[in-house]
Amino acid sequence: MPDRLDGRAYVLPDNLKLAVEVAYATERPLLLRGHPGSGKSSLAAHVAWLKSARYYELTVTSRTQAQDLLWSFDTVRRLADAQLRERRDDHAYVEPGVLWWALDRDSAFRRGADTDLPSAVEPNAELNADRSPAHAVVLIDEIDKADPDLPNGLLAPFGSNHFTVTETGVVVQVGDSPSTPGESRHLIVVTTNEERELPQAFLRRCVVVWLEHPNVDGLVDIARKHLNTYENGMTADEETLARALATAVVQAREDKQNRPPSTAEFLDALTACRKLGISTTSPAWRELHDMALIKQPRPS
Repeated sequence: MPDRLDGRAYVLPDNLKLAVEVAYATERPLLLRGHPGSGKSSLAAHVAWLKSARYYELTVTSRTQAQDLLWSFDTVRRLADAQLRERRDDHAYVEPGVLWWALDRDSAFRRGADTDLPSAVEPNAELNADRSPAHAVVLIDEIDKADPDLPNGLLAPFGSNHFTVTETGVVVQVGDSPSTPGESRHLIVVTTNEERELPQAFLRRCVVVWLEHPNVDGLVDIARKHLNTYENGMTADEETLARALATAVVQAREDKQNRPPSTAEFLDALTACRKLGISTTSPAWRELHDMALIKQPRPS
């Protein structure tokens, strides 16, 4: 099943629901810790859907800098235009980052300028067209991939809800008042796969929750949610199939010699079985189990 941005098919455990509420109440980022594939990245889109909030995301790499989440400035194009004597207002070379779009959407469209410029292109524009202009959810995915300077560089904008664009002097801050009194205008969701320890100063400023892998019943509930949302529901045979796959996933996780399969891989295996007509009694069952879930190298 492909990843979807609409956020409709997500099973929200009680502890995670409380963590979201605490993050909104404290206006702090929500840091999700846990194993890869435990559902961390999907939560932000689900919360955005629940609250009809705009949704933005950025997946961190080893080259990502803190400023990339705020804005970027095209110095190469600016220099080329200057050489051709076609240099424009410096605002024209600014591209808003996901946090700018969350804090002040109107300013992001204008690139912070008061004059007429070509509008910036909003991320997920079609999805966000009917969402609240006053609320946003931002996903900063896999922050542990970055240098420690990145989380440290986000402390100031996270804490103050504003920043200044160096090249133009524009101050970006929270826009119009939220439609729901007493509720934060935006939620920042950060995920980590624990590949690198995060700075203590960053952790102190976050609400932190650990996501466990779903058990067999939890995986079946997730499959049911996806089929009810995007298909025609789950049949009895499909529930039997989902439970068999979920049992295989949990057994593989308990075998320390195996790489633990993720929830996404469970859903992929279920999709393959449904489309190819593979059941637990099919000759291809064991091979599909190994291909889609275990993925171990061929023995030497």
